[in-house]
Amino acid sequence: MTRTVVIGGGIAGLATAALLADEGHEVTLVEARDELGGRAGSWESEGFRFDTGPSWYLMPEVFEHFFALLGTSAAAELDLVPLNPAYRVYGEPVAGAAADTLDIVSGRDAATALFEAREPGAGARLAAYLDSAGDAYDLAVTRFLYDTYETTAGLRDPALLRRLPQLLPLLTRKLSTLVEREFQDPLLRQVLGYPAVFLGSSPFDVPSLYHLMSHLDLDEGVLYPRGGFTTVIAAIERLARERGVTIRTGSGVARIRTSGRQATGVTLVDGTIIDADVVVSAADLHHTETALLPPSLRERSERWWHKRTPSPGALLLMLGVEGELPQLAHHTLLFSDDWHENFSDIFGSDTRIPEPASLYICRPSATDDTVAPAGSENLFVLVPIPADPGLGHGGVGGTGDALIERAADEVIAQISAWCGIPDLAERVRVRRTVAPADFEADLHAWRGNSLGLAHTLGQSAMFRPRNASTKVDGLYYAGTSVLPGIGLPMCLISAELVVKRLRGDRTPGPLPVPATAGA
Repeated sequence: MTRTVVIGGGIAGLATAALLADEGHEVTLVEARDELGGRAGSWESEGFRFDTGPSWYLMPEVFEHFFALLGTSAAAELDLVPLNPAYRVYGEPVAGAAADTLDIVSGRDAATALFEAREPGAGARLAAYLDSAGDAYDLAVTRFLYDTYETTAGLRDPALLRRLPQLLPLLTRKLSTLVEREFQDPLLRQVLGYPAVFLGSSPFDVPSLYHLMSHLDLDEGVLYPRGGFTTVIAAIERLARERGVTIRTGSGVARIRTSGRQATGVTLVDGTIIDADVVVSAADLHHTETALLPPSLRERSERWWHKRTPSPGALLLMLGVEGELPQLAHHTLLFSDDWHENFSDIFGSDTRIPEPASLYICRPSATDDTVAPAGSENLFVLVPIPADPGLGHGGVGGTGDALIERAADEVIAQISAWCGIPDLAERVRVRRTVAPADFEADLHAWRGNSLGLAHTLGQSAMFRPRNASTKVDGLYYAGTSVLPGIGLPMCLISAELVVKRLRGDRTPGPLPVPATAGA
């Protein structure tokens, strides 16, 4: 039986542990913090329960495939609720006027009708755009996302090569360029461009291939797991434990043990040694290499990291609010007028917290009565800001660093003004902020980034760090720093890529599902 240690109890670590245990490995998972989930954590205060990270359930077929590999299904493990509207959008209001507002309802007919109503001719153009997005998404799932890139065989497939004339422009042109060519309405452009933020970047930096994201929210729809995203973590933890995984929380790793070029286990912070034949680090890749390995076994230098692009940092606000907030949908997006300046503030050479910011609000209490006391609302606000721990720490009840708390006050005022909630600040009963310095301290996130390595062209697919070390045999990687990328579905796939590596499976598609899955 192969002895395996998995470092990190976020979704990538838990998924890797469950899959490897199902393969017959003897798995121990170690997590430095006292709770599992990583970015997908939870925080409770005065009857309010907040998801502290991911809140969009997209790519449902990836979740379904993962559960099927373990002989179950999403329906058996989760209570998924479709959202209608999928989300609401507020544009920046002109002085003295109400903000421009859109409710985005998923489904081809509803989406094209909305676009046509705002811009004559845009409905037909959106239909063609979504056809292309769906095709790109299918291509990504069947050819790119599940490929370990140990060989170039998948990229040299004649069926893929025949599509190069259509594919190359999508790789070499920015998403913003594609959107601006097809649509004139500023708010519609922002609806199609904002998914780049979910990829840790901006519409001015990601390749237009990522227009595939619009297939997910406009064609497929948006779901919510009742009980919050911690139910996803709990489900995978349950499946891991059922397969015999030993889970140790409060067990930080001091170093990865090696003998020559072979990984032999880990040493915990308390001095405990766990021997292993295989080590999988689902921790931040920069932390793994610079803190857990000696210099001679590091694959990437600090110079290499200096040339990489992190996802933005995040200012998170968790607000427990008295009274109802019908002005906000389950998901609400606020878009500032000057996007170029907004993203330049985040990613440019002279960074700062944008003001006003384009931001995201999750109001799960619109759908789920378990996350807030009766008659109250639960708000989770995410503001993309520079990945810079120097901006400071957040805190509970306004106790964070001064710059962070001032920015949070401005965000609350912005939501109040744009969304027509004049007394919002006075109704806040519970308040917590999280900032880049917290991501660095709590999650060892490189430069305090919130999501992982941004999905620029040079950090996507075969250009992204792989799932196995080239310096240490038996050392593998999972999570948002490595293939295939950012987000809960990508983390599930990264776990599967570790399994494919260990099996010697170099095919570009997903692993076959057992015939008894879901039975």
